[in-house]
Amino acid sequence: MATTAAALDAGVKTESGVWSWITTVDHKRVGFLYGTTALIFFLIGGVEALAIRIQLMRPDNHFVSPDFYNQLFTMHATTMIFMAVMPLSASFFNFMIPLMIGARDVAFPRLNAFSYWVFLLGCVFMNLSFVMGGAPDAGWFGYSNLTSKQFSPGHGVDFWAIGLQILGIASLAAAFNFIVTIINMRAPGMRLMRMPVFVWMTLVTSFLIILAFPVITVALVFLLFDRFVGTHFFIPQAGADPLLWQHLFWLFGHPEVYILILPAMGIVSEVLPTFSRKPLFGYPVVVYSGIFIGFMGWGVWSHHMFSVGLGPLADSFFALSTMLIAIPTGVKIFNWLGTMWGGRLELKTAMLFAVGFIILFTMGGLSGFMHASPPADLQQTDTYFVVAHIHYVLFGGAIMGIFAGIYYWFPKMTGRVLDERLGQIHFWLQLVAMNLTFFPMHFVGLLGMPRRVYTYGANLGFNEMNFWSTIGALLLAPAILVFVYNILVTLRSGRPAGNDPWGGGTLEWAIPSPPPPYNFGTVPEIKSLDPLWHKESREAALVANQVRGHIHMPPNSHWPAVSALGMSMLLSGMLFGWYVGIPGVILMLFGFYNWAFEPCH
Repeated sequence: MATTAAALDAGVKTESGVWSWITTVDHKRVGFLYGTTALIFFLIGGVEALAIRIQLMRPDNHFVSPDFYNQLFTMHATTMIFMAVMPLSASFFNFMIPLMIGARDVAFPRLNAFSYWVFLLGCVFMNLSFVMGGAPDAGWFGYSNLTSKQFSPGHGVDFWAIGLQILGIASLAAAFNFIVTIINMRAPGMRLMRMPVFVWMTLVTSFLIILAFPVITVALVFLLFDRFVGTHFFIPQAGADPLLWQHLFWLFGHPEVYILILPAMGIVSEVLPTFSRKPLFGYPVVVYSGIFIGFMGWGVWSHHMFSVGLGPLADSFFALSTMLIAIPTGVKIFNWLGTMWGGRLELKTAMLFAVGFIILFTMGGLSGFMHASPPADLQQTDTYFVVAHIHYVLFGGAIMGIFAGIYYWFPKMTGRVLDERLGQIHFWLQLVAMNLTFFPMHFVGLLGMPRRVYTYGANLGFNEMNFWSTIGALLLAPAILVFVYNILVTLRSGRPAGNDPWGGGTLEWAIPSPPPPYNFGTVPEIKSLDPLWHKESREAALVANQVRGHIHMPPNSHWPAVSALGMSMLLSGMLFGWYVGIPGVILMLFGFYNWAFEPCH
C-alpha cells in the first residue's frame, strides 16, 4: 500500500493496483474510469460511423449488408449518445465538481462508484448483441411498429430496451448524487451566484436527467411488455396508437439534447474567460439562460412530430416554443462573444475548441431553427438535412466542447499538459474534416435523400456529395488518432503542469495537479466569483493546500461493483432467463445489504 507524503500528514492512504480501481470510491478515480470507458466507446461509435459512410460513398454499394447497415446506424447513435457524450460529461462532473465547489468528495461516494459500474455493464450488455444474434436494428428512436415482434422478431430490440434501462439507472444514480453534492457541499461563502457556470450547468443537467429518464423508462417498460408478455400498448390492430411511443420518446428525447449540450456550454463558459484574461461577460444572464433552456426543453418535443398530423393548434404551439428556446441559446452566444471582445486572447488548443464550438453550434442552431416552421420541417423530415443538423449540434457542439474541456482540465487531472503542437493539428484537422463530412449533407437532404437508407440510385444526384462526406469521415479518423496519440505520449513524458498552468480563476486551480485524495487540506472560504483572480479571495483559496490534522475519507469498497453486477444480471435475466435473473436478485440484495452496513471508517 503506497502513500504520498501529503497523504500521510492528513492520515489518508492511497492504494494502488487493479483491485484499488475496482473498489475505488474516490470521485477523481471514478471520473477517470468514466472518461476512459467513454473514449473507448467513442472510438467504437466512430468505427460504426466509418462503416456507414463507406457504404454510402458511392451508389449501389455492397460494403455491408442491408440488415447489418440497420444495426450500424442504430448502434452508432445509441453508442454516441448514451455511451460516449453523456459519460464524457459525467467524467468531468465526477472529477471537477467537488474541486470547483471546494468539497473533499461527492455526497455519496459509493453511489458514485455504483453508477459507473452499472454504466459499464450496460454498455457491455448492449454491445453483446452483435455476437448474440444481431444488434438492434430499428433506429436509436425505436419507433413503433418497427420494434414489435412482427417487424423485429430477433433479440436485438430486447438488448436495446434492457440496455437503455441499465444505462438509465446509472444516469439517475449519478444525477441525484450531483444535485445533493452541489446543493449541500459548497465551500463556505460559495453562494449559488458564486458557483462556476460549469457547476450550474451540471446542476441543471442533473435535474433534467431525473425528470426525463423516468419518461423513457415508462416507454421501455411498455415496449418490453409488448414483446415479452403480449400486451398491446403500441399495436394498432389491438386499438392502441403507435404515436404514444413517439410522444413518450420525444418527451424524453428533446430534454436529452440539452442533457448532451448544456455540459459543453458550461465547459466553454469556463475556458473562454481563462484564455480571454477577463471574467465571463454577463455571468448572471448566462446562468439564467441555461436554467431557462432546461425549463423550455420540456415544451418543444412535438416539433419532432410535425409530419404525423397533430393539427394546426398543436403545430402552432410547438413552432412558437421551438422559436422561443432559441432566444436563451442566442443570449449565451452573445455573452461568449462579449467575453472575448477586448480580451487578451491566448489561442491555446482548449480555446480553439471553445471558439470552434461557438461557430459550429451556431450553424447547427440556425439549421435547427428552420425546423420550427412546420411547412419547412415537412420538407426536411427524415432527410439528410436533419442528419446534418444533429451532427452540427452534437459533434460540432457537444464533442467540440468536450474536447475543449479535455485540453483545459487534463493538466489538473493528470499533472501533465497535453502537447500543444499535436493539439493544434488535432483541432484543425478535425475542424476541416467535420465540415467536409456534414456540410454536404444539408444539400443532399434538400435534394431529397432520405436518412436511414442502405443505398441509393446513381441517377438521383446524390453521388458527389456523398463521396465528399465519406472523404471527410475518413479524415476524421486520423484527427482522433492524433488526439489519442497525444494522450498516450503526454501520460508517459508530458510537461509537468503545476497547480495552475493556464492562470485560471476558479477554485480547482488552487490545489496541486493531480489533486491529493482529500482535494483540499483546508476547505477555503470563498469571497467572490473567480476567487483566484481577486487578491483577498486568492489568499483564502490558497490556504486550501495547508493540511491541518487528520482528514477522514471514505474507505474503498467492492460492494458497489457487486451490487451493480447483481442489478445488471437481474435486468438481463428478462432476456437470458431465470438462471441469470434469480442469481442476479440474490447478488444484488447481498451487495446492497453489505453496502448498507459497511463501516465508514
